[in-house]
Amino acid sequence: MPGERVDPYRNFHFRVEIDDIDQGGFSEVSGIDASIDVIEYRNGNEVTTPRKLPGLTKYGNITLKWGVVEATDLWEWILDCVNGEIERKNIAIVALDESGDDAARWEVKSAWPTKYTAPDFNGTGSEVAIETLEIVHESLERTA
Repeated sequence: MPGERVDPYRNFHFRVEIDDIDQGGFSEVSGIDASIDVIEYRNGNEVTTPRKLPGLTKYGNITLKWGVVEATDLWEWILDCVNGEIERKNIAIVALDESGDDAARWEVKSAWPTKYTAPDFNGTGSEVAIETLEIVHESLERTA
């Protein structure tokens, strides 16, 4: 219906799926981006403004953050990579609507961990201990 109100999805209502890894929820996902390099080219007999041609497509590293729990599935994936066994996985970041149904989905292909950060600890603090995983990948698609 024309003029019907459509509210955007909330950034705090999401789910992360990683192939065969079944670890608890994530508190933050960031760095989902893509960029295309620009190649400037000019023939010697053309005006002074160069042509702009598309170059390589690059994808930013995705950062996942989660509270420390008993599950070690992500740690084992990192450890395998540290030991030279790079296992590429597919990841989906799914935005949920108000009723908890899938609303938008970003598919990341051929991903593997490139950096892990253990939580900071502070005897006088009251925050949740957060682990961080930075992931590289080779493809990004948005569906739904």
